[in-house]
Amino acid sequence: MSDEYFMEIALILAEEAGADGEIPVGAVVVCKNRIIGKGRNQTEQLGDVTAHAEMLAITAATQSLGSKYLTDCTLYVTLEPCVMCAGALYWVQLSRLVIGATDPKRGYNRVSPPLLHPKTRLETGVLAGESETLLANFFRGLRT
Repeated sequence: MSDEYFMEIALILAEEAGADGEIPVGAVVVCKNRIIGKGRNQTEQLGDVTAHAEMLAITAATQSLGSKYLTDCTLYVTLEPCVMCAGALYWVQLSRLVIGATDPKRGYNRVSPPLLHPKTRLETGVLAGESETLLANFFRGLRT
């Protein structure tokens, strides 16, 4: 299965988050072509600033594997992770991170030195246009 296939699933989760009034971000963790964790932003619903899509997907994946490490896993996320989420990805020793849209305001990549684990491989721009459109439409709706 392709990166686009899994990113499309993350986009569906992001759409669900947006429909619930959350910033539309979705994430899936994949191990051996099987989804082992999913998440979508739920900070408003749960009243928890840490309830980002990535954090929820990481928790589900580690519980699924019965391990605190995701060394053979890929995280697909529709928006570049924030510093908090990148720190969590460091600690779980994620093998691969696939990002849709970059986040020029709050993305982890704005911080130096790099926050990801040195062994984490990075892929960016997968279905970026779709992710950017979803985010732009959401924020446009808030302004009107």
